[in-house]
Amino acid sequence: MIDLGGKTVLVTGASRGIGAACAETLGRAGAHVVLHYARNRAAAASLANTLPAGRAHPIEADLAAPGTGARLWRDALDWRGRLDVLVNNAGIYEPAAIDAADDAWDETWARTLAVNLTALADLCRAAVATFAGQGGGIIVNIASRAGFRGDAPDYWAYAATKGGVLALTRTIARGWARQGVLAYAVAPGFVATEMAEAALADPKKRAAAVAEIPIGGLAPPSDVANVVAFLASGLAPHATGTTVDVNGASYVR
Repeated sequence: MIDLGGKTVLVTGASRGIGAACAETLGRAGAHVVLHYARNRAAAASLANTLPAGRAHPIEADLAAPGTGARLWRDALDWRGRLDVLVNNAGIYEPAAIDAADDAWDETWARTLAVNLTALADLCRAAVATFAGQGGGIIVNIASRAGFRGDAPDYWAYAATKGGVLALTRTIARGWARQGVLAYAVAPGFVATEMAEAALADPKKRAAAVAEIPIGGLAPPSDVANVVAFLASGLAPHATGTTVDVNGASYVR
């Protein structure tokens, strides 16, 4: 079992799906966890109650709003006076068809960029400054298989932001390794979360998605969470800059 005792971690999008699984796994491994959520206060509070007393601290923040990433970092840092790990998981998956109305197209791209890339970059910027000043820290950015292979035609905004997350992660790893800042990406394929279930609500779409996964099904969120916990442990510093794929061999690089 990985021991994260003594570490304080900020997990964004922690109220459900991959984020909730990461927060629970990290907390049970001994970490103190800041649970970021956008709207679902009840889910964040419920998750906090499943962890040992005093181990979790929910914070609300709308990452679509400009400047929110930096404010979230400051609020998270205030809880215990230190952060050791940032897990950037929050993201949205919204369609923007090529024949959509211009206003709808613009709104979807702006919102997707704001949440999936700009807020993530703001948090990484704050984390790098903090970690470099305290002798080190770890960033784990949740990207996607789509960042490498693209996505369905209506989801190119999502794919574009995840490609940006991969490039951003590598840049951090190369730029701040000597200051003890480690940066990793995790690139899931379809994971059994509410987001994926909504995208695969059509039985034909679900069957097609599962058919291209050699292992034979959607990944459980715990698969991603276990990888994140290992990266957060700091046990493999020379792997900084690496992207770990969790896609059931549906896309092998």
